[in-house]
Amino acid sequence: MKIKRLETFSNEYVGFVRLTAEDGSSGWGQVSTYNADITAQVFHRQVAPWALGEDALHIDALMDRIVEKEHKFPGSYLRRAMAGLDTAIWDLRGKQQQKPVCELLGGSPGWLRCYASSMRRDIEPHAEARRLQELRDRQGYDAFKFRIASECGRDRDEWPGRTEEIVPAVRSTLGDNATLLVDANSGYSAQKAIEVGRMLEDNGVVHLEEPCPYWDLDATKQVSDALSLDVTGGEQDCDLVIWRQMIAMRAVDVIQPDICYIGGIARALRVARMAADAGLPCTPHSANLSMVTLFTMHLLRAIPNAGPYLEFSIEGADYYPWQQELFVGDPFAVTDGGVTVSDAPGWGVEINPQWLERAHYQVSETG
Repeated sequence: MKIKRLETFSNEYVGFVRLTAEDGSSGWGQVSTYNADITAQVFHRQVAPWALGEDALHIDALMDRIVEKEHKFPGSYLRRAMAGLDTAIWDLRGKQQQKPVCELLGGSPGWLRCYASSMRRDIEPHAEARRLQELRDRQGYDAFKFRIASECGRDRDEWPGRTEEIVPAVRSTLGDNATLLVDANSGYSAQKAIEVGRMLEDNGVVHLEEPCPYWDLDATKQVSDALSLDVTGGEQDCDLVIWRQMIAMRAVDVIQPDICYIGGIARALRVARMAADAGLPCTPHSANLSMVTLFTMHLLRAIPNAGPYLEFSIEGADYYPWQQELFVGDPFAVTDGGVTVSDAPGWGVEINPQWLERAHYQVSETG
C-alpha cells in the first residue's frame, strides 16, 4: 500500500492533508493548527519526499525515518507537519478496513466525558463563572477548566488579583460537585506555583496544568512533589527523549501530549505507553475544534490509561472564527457533558468542500 500523492489545503490557522495510495484509496489528516500554512510548506519540503513511494501500513518505521532523515531539524514544525501524514494514514487504514480509528487502536466507539475548557484570560472572573454555569445548565458539563496566571508571566497575573478572585468565584458559582481544573500556561516560578497551588487545593481544584515554564522540568517536579492535586503538562513537548525524561523523573502526575504537536497518533501512542508503564494517566491537550479533538477522542477510547475526560474547547466564532465550517455536519455535538466517537470508518468526518476550495493548495506526488 504505497503512498502516491500528498495534498495539502491550508490557511494561516488550519491545514488538511489528503493522502492517496497507489490503488486510488485515500485518507484525510491534519497538520497542527496555528501557522498551518507554514507547516504545509514544511510538509512538502521535509515530510513528503521521505513518504512518497513508502508503505503506508508501516507508520512507526515511516515516522522514525522522517525524524532521522531530517535530524538537523529536531523541533516543533517538523513534528507538526508529520502529524498530517500520520493522521491521514490512520484514516486511510480505517476506511480500508471499514472500522473507526479507535478500533484499529484496540478500542471501541462510544461516549466520552468532557471538561469544558476555557481559552480566555481577558474575561472578568464572575463573568467567566457565569459562562461556565450556563454551559453546565445547557449542555450538562460537570468538569471545567479555566485560566490562571499570565501566559509565560514570570509570576505576574493577567491583572493584579485575578487568580485569587476567579478560583473562589468559579467554585462558589458551580458548587462543590463540579470538578475544577486550571491552566497556568508556564506562568509561575516553582515557589509561586506552590503558593498558588495551596490556594487551589483549599478550593478543591484537582488539576494544575503547566504551572512553570514547560521546558523547566525540575521546577515542575518541585511543584508536583509539594502539592496533593495533580500537576499536569506536556502539551508543548514533541521530543520522545524529553518525554522519557519527564515520565522517568515523574515531573508531572498526568501527561498531556498534543497529537498534532507531537507528530501524530503513532508517536502519541508511544508516549501514552511510557506513561502507562509508569502508572501515569494520559489526558491529551486538544484546545480547539479542528481535527485534533477528533483524533484525541479516538485515542482516549483506546488507551488503557486514559484520563477521566476529554479537553473540549468552549470557544466559538467570537474567539476562534477560523474553526467555523470546517466539516460537513457536527462531529462535536455535546450530550450530557460529553461527545461520542462514531462507528463510521476512519475519523468519521467529511471536510467541508467549500472550505477546501478557499484554501491554498499544494501537491507532492511520485513521478
